[in-house]
Amino acid sequence: MSYQWVLLLKNNLILTLIMNQTTGKYIILIGAVIILCGIIFYFFHDSFKWLGRLPGDVRIERKNFHFYFPIVTLIIISIFVTLVINIIKKLS
Repeated sequence: MSYQWVLLLKNNLILTLIMNQTTGKYIILIGAVIILCGIIFYFFHDSFKWLGRLPGDVRIERKNFHFYFPIVTLIIISIFVTLVINIIKKLS
């Protein structure tokens, strides 16, 4: 059984979302990956101290103000995730 939702967005753009068993499997898989990452970070947080403290990450700390934007860390994570997704696509 599949469900179909039609969403009306700005400028009368219509987006159709189709939910079926395959979509549900992907949602469960994504949830399992998030839980696995959480467990890894929970138990091995000492190994990831460098993450977010790379050269190029913006960090401004004042007396009553803290601003932190880890741009280089985000770029490296984005490249890693892109490589993983491309490898999965080529294998399937």
